[in-house]
Amino acid sequence: MDKEKLQAPPASLLDRYRGRDFHPLYTTTVTVSGGETGHGRASGVARSDDGNLNMELRLPPELGGPGNGTNPEQLFAAGFAACFHGALNLLCQRARLETNDTVVEAQVSFGRDPMDGGYELVVDLRVKMPGVERRVAEELVRNTERLCPYAKMARQGTVNIVTVVD
Repeated sequence: MDKEKLQAPPASLLDRYRGRDFHPLYTTTVTVSGGETGHGRASGVARSDDGNLNMELRLPPELGGPGNGTNPEQLFAAGFAACFHGALNLLCQRARLETNDTVVEAQVSFGRDPMDGGYELVVDLRVKMPGVERRVAEELVRNTERLCPYAKMARQGTVNIVTVVD
């Protein structure tokens, strides 16, 4: 069986939506169980509804864990960097810029929040666009910050619906 060639999404995804309500284009569900310690972050397993994600979660050594597994910050960093890269790619496609060497690095820090004493995530994105004039790259990144749903969520927050189910 021939493997289908991967393709970037079309620039038509940049077309504005004019509806009144949120219009989902894709929904996924990931379930985390507690594992050996009963603590999802320390020994859990994360599984997606389609089975493509199935991984052990482990606390990193910096938080008192053994490492040897991924953690929520790594998953969030991967999602954020991938989404930002994809949105940037769409804008470059529309501008007819060749940006195959573009790299987005997301650094996510988990730490204490001085405002409420709880916890907080801090995200630092670094974008490398070799061969693209700095002024052009900066404008593209600013526009990507408005387009990327992860950047929008980090800036504005998100709708959270937490429900206890039987």
